[in-house]
Amino acid sequence: MSNPTPTPNDLEAYWMPFTANRQFKAAPRLFVAAKDMHYTTHDGRQVLDGTAGLWCCNAGHGRRPIVEAIQKQAAEMDYAPSFQMGHPGPFELANRLVEISPADLNHVFFTNSGSESVDTALKIALAYHKAKGEGARTKFIGREKGYHGVGFGGISVGGLGTVRKQFASQLPGADHLPFFYNRATMGFSKGEPQTGAEAADALESLVTLHDASTIAAVIVEPMVGSAGVYVTPKGYLKRLREICDKHGILLIFDEVITGFGRLGSAFAATHYDVQPDLITTAKGLNSGTVPMGAVFAHDRIHDAIVNGAPENSIELFHGYTYTAHPLAVAAGLAALKLYKDEDLFKRAADLAPYWQEAIHSFKDAPHVVDIRNTGLVGGIELEPRPDKPTTRAYDVFVKAYAKGLLVRTTGEVIALSPPLIIFKAQIDELFSILRDVLKDTA
Repeated sequence: MSNPTPTPNDLEAYWMPFTANRQFKAAPRLFVAAKDMHYTTHDGRQVLDGTAGLWCCNAGHGRRPIVEAIQKQAAEMDYAPSFQMGHPGPFELANRLVEISPADLNHVFFTNSGSESVDTALKIALAYHKAKGEGARTKFIGREKGYHGVGFGGISVGGLGTVRKQFASQLPGADHLPFFYNRATMGFSKGEPQTGAEAADALESLVTLHDASTIAAVIVEPMVGSAGVYVTPKGYLKRLREICDKHGILLIFDEVITGFGRLGSAFAATHYDVQPDLITTAKGLNSGTVPMGAVFAHDRIHDAIVNGAPENSIELFHGYTYTAHPLAVAAGLAALKLYKDEDLFKRAADLAPYWQEAIHSFKDAPHVVDIRNTGLVGGIELEPRPDKPTTRAYDVFVKAYAKGLLVRTTGEVIALSPPLIIFKAQIDELFSILRDVLKDTA
């Protein structure tokens, strides 16, 4: 039977990601335009963006310098191959990026998403150990509740059961650190919890279990984002660094969310003063305008792989058709300039105390059982309804949208991460709407 001809606005053909498709299509929520801090809906309403799109539009929406850079590049050159060829853009962008990266992470491999960045970093870790004559180091250590994208490598090191369960039988082998968060002792912390760093010592047990000579890398989010905004305890990341150094294990920071100003610094590694060996990024790299990601590599990793390969040979058999796409690069250069010209990373740091007090004012709000924050990120955890998990938070999401506010929910957590251009008055508006919604939610 032939398919019926779809109408222009037929919703059926598009299979939406991470979405309850039938539920959405019964009552669709559609954006048709965006500018600065607001989206415009299909029915003409303005919605305050409380999530920077999806943790990514750090400079806000429709910023003219980025838009014009994309338009100019599209007219000049739409695409250039990146295998055995190049164009000037990515070389310039890489140089601008290493200017703000942690010391000695001076090499950048471009990808098209956070998921691709994670899989790239895992491959680089394996290639590094092989180049060093330690090819037996093939095991990765992730962490419970970690989210590292949807590639098979990223799912393997990730620790979210909801993401893993459909594909568990085909995942590469990895082990996981226990989750560090204890609500009884860390609940309602402002910024980094003062206790809990000892949770990192579980890595020593995994080293004993697997033998250090088999472990390639440990990968963690410096701040857990997609699982519900969990801030690592003070000293936790430094302890991981010490243990990795002791056993010759690489430490990878997944900064797809925390990179480019979210915590008030260019990277969480800088914010927490911990030097990883590899950093994965995407999202804020060009403020979410064109798909792009990047992996930052320490000099010794790059040099071992590139300088250790035979002359005139491809050193790393990895890459993507759209690596360093001209439009994505142009957007990246423009976004970095905008971040610098408007001092947006410092702006986030300056607003963080105001944001912190605003979100913690919800401690006595209906249904709230925990609040977590750092930089311009916050998570408000709600008490689940008996026998109906996640439904209360989802209802808050839908009601907030109806009242003109975009939030994100993960499980029972309302996650907030606005563009870095937000004003104090807009922070007040965001939390005022959210307070009204919580009062109206059973």
